[in-house]
Parts: sequence; structure tokens; C-alpha cells
Amino acid sequence: MDQITRIFIDTSKSVFQLHGVNEAEHVVLRRKLRRSEMIAFFTKLSPTVIGLEACGASHHWARVLSGLGHEVKLVAPQHVKPYVKRNKNDGRDAEGGCEAMSRPTMGFVPVKTAEDQAALMLMGVRERLVRQRTQLTNAIRGHAAEFGLVAARGLDKIESLLARLADEGSVPPLARDLFAELGQEYAALGERLEAVEVRLRAWHRADADSRRLAKIPSVGPIGACLLVMKTPDPNSFKSARHFAAWIGLTPKDHSTAGKQRLGVITRAGDEALRSVLVSGAMAVIQQAQRRPDRASPWLLDLLRRKSPKLAAVALANKTARIAWKLMTTGQDYDPARTRGEPISIAKAA
Repeated sequence: MDQITRIFIDTSKSVFQLHGVNEAEHVVLRRKLRRSEMIAFFTKLSPTVIGLEACGASHHWARVLSGLGHEVKLVAPQHVKPYVKRNKNDGRDAEGGCEAMSRPTMGFVPVKTAEDQAALMLMGVRERLVRQRTQLTNAIRGHAAEFGLVAARGLDKIESLLARLADEGSVPPLARDLFAELGQEYAALGERLEAVEVRLRAWHRADADSRRLAKIPSVGPIGACLLVMKTPDPNSFKSARHFAAWIGLTPKDHSTAGKQRLGVITRAGDEALRSVLVSGAMAVIQQAQRRPDRASPWLLDLLRRKSPKLAAVALANKTARIAWKLMTTGQDYDPARTRGEPISIAKAA
């Protein structure tokens, strides 16, 4: 067999498709391996460059293969797709990935450590519990409305609603028993969520970057943890704008023939990170509307020209740029240095 210079692995749960080329870019390897055969195959193989599509499991394989002496590169799935030919199958996917990773301008995803993935798992568990709590409170409100009992919005109204349901004589005994069970489930879910948030706060206090980022208005401990956990090496971004674009907070570019056309934000990158930045920006905007004497002049001017929704996206964009600057320089947040130039605002989605 000719010397292999580059291999791309199309991964799945149990079958791995390999596509390898030599220095002349001729195909010298097309092979399927079972999961149990991977370690033995790559242990015998001379050190080479190996590519995989970036996903949760690919970081594990990247660590394993790097330990065997290979150079591993993770390619974002959206960058592999343009190189996949028609009639998609595992072989074509591996071939397209092998072609994509050879491009000189291709960007690669940094490999996460096991500790990085454990921290992200903590955040994922919290997100799942929050979704379950929302689902449960909606169920309680919906069932209560069937018996003519409603409550104002907010989690703090659920316990009082459950107490009213327990005392309401018009509610049948069977329904009261079921509401009691839902109340117990709600309380247990709250305890589990609090336990996870205790661990998350401990992680936040132990990380210097997270503590500094939390000082930015609209970025609390949760947002700071997300920024640190989900951001690869901040120095890998050329500028603050590249970082904001990576999150998906910059407008889509539809320019042609010398005419610039900017559309809605791209919504690329991590949805949870983008969502927490925009939600935090909306909280700051609400405070500015209530107390304009304490608000940033830049934000007040923005709100006079744009709707709160557009202003929130622009403020989230600015927050992301500030966060990148703090992570790359190690500086602390200084409110006096945040006025800067206005940021271009995307159209409403």
C-alpha cells in the first residue's frame, strides 16, 4: 500500500468509514471498520493526519488517536457538506471530508479535553432540567385552567396556585390527588435544579475568566460560564467581529455587483450561547426603559432609532465583542471604555 498522508473518518454508532489518500492525492484507502477494530488499526498505522467531523463523540476519538501519535483535525459539518457529491452514503461522506480538510483556507475545531466536556455536560443537564420545569409548570397551569383557576405569569406563582387547588372544593378529589403529585414532582425538580446550579456556581467562582466576564452588564454567572465553556481558544479569532460572527450575531451578507445587502443575523454557532446573550441584552434594555438616567447614552440613542428587539441583537453583538476582548487580554471590565462606535444592526428575523 502507498504511504497514506491523510485519512478522513466518517463516524457512526458502530461502523466507521475510512477514506485515505497519498501525497499525490490518489485514493489508497477505502475501508469500513467496526468500533472494536479502530484502536488496533490505528495503532499499527504510521503517524498520519486524520480528520473527523466535529461532534461530541469526535472529541473523544481525537484524544484517543492523538495519543497514538496521529495528528487529528476536526472539521465543522457545514464545511464538509459542500464537498460531498450526489448520492450520499458513508463512502461519499468520507471522501468529501477528506477533500475538505485538504483546503488551505479550511478552519478547524479545537479538540476539547475531557474536563471541558464534563463542564459542558453540567450546563446541558441544567438546560434539560429547565426545559422539564417549564413543561411541568405549563401542564399545571393548563390543568388548573380546566377547573377555572388561573395564575399570573412567573414561577413564583406556581406554589400558590397548587395551594389554591388543594383547598378548592369544586375540584374533584381525583384531580386534587393528581395536582398534589404534580406539586411533589415540581418540588423535586426544583431541588435537582438547585443542586446543579450550586455546582455551576462553584465552577464559575473557580474560573478567573468566568468571574471577569460576569461583570459585564447583561452577562451573569450563567452567561459567563457559557462563554468560557463553549468558546474555543479566543486567540484563534482574528478580531472581535469574527467572534461575534462565530456566535451568529452578525447580518447575513447578500452583496453582489458592488451593492451591499445585509439581511437577518446568520444564527450560526451555538444557539444556547446566542440566546443567553440576547436575553441578557433584553434585560438591560428593560432596565434602561425604566431608568433612562442610569442607562448608557449609546443604548438610549439606539432605542430611539430601533425597536427593542433589534437593539437587543446589537447590544448582544457588542457584549460578545467586549467578552472576546476581556478573554484575549485578561483585562477587567471597565464601563468607561464601552461607548465605542455604533454597531451595524441586522433586520428583524
